Amino acid sequence: MPALWMPGATHLDLGDHAPCDGGPAKALAHITWDLNATAAKPLDLVPYERLRTFFAGPGRGSASHLLWNPFAGDVTQFLPANSRSKSLIDTPGRTRTNRAGSCVIQIEALFFPYARVAGVVYPRLVDTPCKGWPEILDWVRSWGVPDRWPNGTPEKAVRDEETWETEAGWYPHKGVPENDHEDPLSWPAFTIPAKPASSSQTFEPYPGHDFFMSGTKPAFGKQSPLFTRMGKRLVAVGCGRYSVGPGPKLGQADVDSYEAWQRAYNTAHHKGWSGTALKWPPGKETWDALDVPKA
Repeated sequence: MPALWMPGATHLDLGDHAPCDGGPAKALAHITWDLNATAAKPLDLVPYERLRTFFAGPGRGSASHLLWNPFAGDVTQFLPANSRSKSLIDTPGRTRTNRAGSCVIQIEALFFPYARVAGVVYPRLVDTPCKGWPEILDWVRSWGVPDRWPNGTPEKAVRDEETWETEAGWYPHKGVPENDHEDPLSWPAFTIPAKPASSSQTFEPYPGHDFFMSGTKPAFGKQSPLFTRMGKRLVAVGCGRYSVGPGPKLGQADVDSYEAWQRAYNTAHHKGWSGTALKWPPGKETWDALDVPKA
């Protein structure tokens, strides 16, 4: 069974656990939206500690599973993943929104549009550093929630109850039946590659800078079955730039695909890399994260 409590999060168990109903695994995206700011009148972000105290006290009846601070990466978990939370409106006699899945993991991001932090104004959640998102996504994936928005992305979601009842994936609050909230308006992308399902899978160690280069240029024309396996992983994580292949001979499409992966990794992990750090050849960090399987 996956971890009931997210690794690395602060665990503040509210009790009052109750099972979900079974069905497609879901995750819910919320923002706290505790203040109404505008571009003309931005407001300071409410302190994370204040929201955590609220959900642990008077707001415990509406607490999500996770409270996430996308500016610092703090995460507090109030309920185990296999329990329902009470963050969604649930009208008697219809779909039980907080329970409608094998899990219904709800994440509340500490944010409202035009929040001001350290003098900087952030119009959308995706404009924040989104620290801690890779770890949240990895844990949610471990519960079988796929990287998709069945009722539409946070910007364009619709409330379709049939889809809600039958499709696994991520749902914005805006896309949940019986609810009238419009949040979260945006959400970070699913750019972090899923790990292979088998924990016993072994991966190719980093072969070193020189394996990929001929002097100061890519080693075009070099042949190795490792390039085929590398290319297949690049396709699997959504970074493939191949019109043919991948294959065992190193070519420009391999370089273009790997550089797309470097950019995606840089964005997902907030590395702040630029210039040559996002260019061929592969480095050890991005290579190890790609999980190229051994033959």
